[in-house]
Amino acid sequence: MKVLILKPSSLGDIIHALPVLRLIKQQRPEWQVHWWIEKNFAPLLEMDRDISSLHYFDRHALRSFKGIARGMQCVERMRAEQFDVVIDLQGLARSALHGWVVHGGYAIGLDQRREGAALLYDMLIPRPSSRTHAVDWCLEVLPRIGLSANEPFEWLPERHWVTNQLCSLGYQSNVRWIGLCPGARWKSKQWPVESFEALVKELDSPDVRFAVFGGKDDMTIGRRLAANEHVVNLTGRTSLPEMIEWMRVCSAVVTNDTGPMHIAAALNIPVVALFGPTDPLKTGPYRAKGKVVCRKHGQCDRCINGRSYRVDGHDCMKSIDPNVVAAAVIDCE
Repeated sequence: MKVLILKPSSLGDIIHALPVLRLIKQQRPEWQVHWWIEKNFAPLLEMDRDISSLHYFDRHALRSFKGIARGMQCVERMRAEQFDVVIDLQGLARSALHGWVVHGGYAIGLDQRREGAALLYDMLIPRPSSRTHAVDWCLEVLPRIGLSANEPFEWLPERHWVTNQLCSLGYQSNVRWIGLCPGARWKSKQWPVESFEALVKELDSPDVRFAVFGGKDDMTIGRRLAANEHVVNLTGRTSLPEMIEWMRVCSAVVTNDTGPMHIAAALNIPVVALFGPTDPLKTGPYRAKGKVVCRKHGQCDRCINGRSYRVDGHDCMKSIDPNVVAAAVIDCE
């Protein structure tokens, strides 16, 4: 049996979909599972023991004729695999169309009710309720292909060869590490940097160090937090595997609603997750240790059912008290 999983992006969404891969291979180790993934996120799954092959999607390359040609070559290679089942966990027109053009034998997709993707599926997977967590929605696929969704699994197996490289980035084994994830795709989901600074000041002690995780877009925030000598700024300096293995050694992670939050939850690290305009029941840290610290402003509830959380300037994140967050970190360590 050859299975193709379509989940190209983003980081948190790919983490949500990983249990499907793990449980397929755990129950049907002879099945070959392929994954279609955006090039930027590919390091997350490269050299993964459960992946037979990765197929790369580069949205930026499609802006040139050469990039389009490479994309067509990728489609031809995927057609040659003759997949028995295509599982679209993205549920949008782009992914559904891709599953259709590679001529998968049977297409299963999440019923996002957007962009007409449902027209290209043989089977639709509805969301059990409007507030069902994204992970549980993905797992609804498994009973449809004769597998259990209730087995224990290892979400992110350790990559020992990466762990051995952490000392070169500033890791010390004789202190406790608290991870900080101050970035987010939308600025309205970011806790103010001043609040992170206050949190570091509150938790600082001789035996504690702080690791700031994030991408290149978060480097300015990282440099500001690293003004404290006990803060190591890793923004823009680590690969995805390196960030995962460093996060694995943290005693707690304080994070906005962003991709690294889901990594910490998958690693079973205590998470203090900061939520303002988005709904933690739908996209919060899945069954994680720790605590979700939510907004105080009830007016932000309107964002949960709309898209206005993408607008800058929301007060809900500013209303989260650093002292409350510090207490949550102490409680969950």
